[in-house]
Amino acid sequence: MCIAAEGLRKRYGDVAALDGVTFEVPCGGAVALLGPNGAGKSTTLRILAGLLRPDAGVARLCGYDVQRQPREAKACMGFLPEDAAPFLSLTVRENLEYVAALRGLDGSAVDWAVEALGLGDLEDRLASSLSRGNRQRLALALAIMHKPRVLLLDEPLNYLDIPAQESVIKMLRGMNAAGTTIFVSTHIMSVAERLAREVLVINRGRIVWRGAMEELKAMAQDAGERIEEVAARLMR
Repeated sequence: MCIAAEGLRKRYGDVAALDGVTFEVPCGGAVALLGPNGAGKSTTLRILAGLLRPDAGVARLCGYDVQRQPREAKACMGFLPEDAAPFLSLTVRENLEYVAALRGLDGSAVDWAVEALGLGDLEDRLASSLSRGNRQRLALALAIMHKPRVLLLDEPLNYLDIPAQESVIKMLRGMNAAGTTIFVSTHIMSVAERLAREVLVINRGRIVWRGAMEELKAMAQDAGERIEEVAARLMR
């Protein structure tokens, strides 16, 4: 398994953000963590990315314990947090070159990321001068430039216009087809439907449903409802 969560628990004061979350994602999978705001999605991703320590439970990426083997786990992972912020005082290319240097990559990785996200016309622009949509594209480039085995994506289509969304979806599908495991957190059913083959529904810190996207579509068809209506019912 490329992603594994075992009994993850996390509290913020009296609020249980995660209450025993357990799941696995096979290598090459494409899974959406779907839930309403405050359900525990971002907390789950931050624990998987090693940015937050759980109160209990174990998270593993590529077989590595995220807390005990952080270097190995993070080496196989790319992470796009919600509202990701690049280095605003650097240009687009300088952002990419800096992260490439940290990861021991050469200029070809930078060139590939620039082309993959269509950033060629923006390379010399300061990140601070970019629109929110273009900052999102830069953040995605930073997450994928080392061609990770696992991609953790928190609302990856935020701020993107329709053409940019289509381009990003095509790119992510291509990476998944080439073997990258995709794990995307979203509260929007259409995003999950376009990026994932399997769905985990989370609410109040617990996984309340898991199944194939086709199963969710079949449930909608049988009920004579739109898939968004079925998902909304599961998320209550």
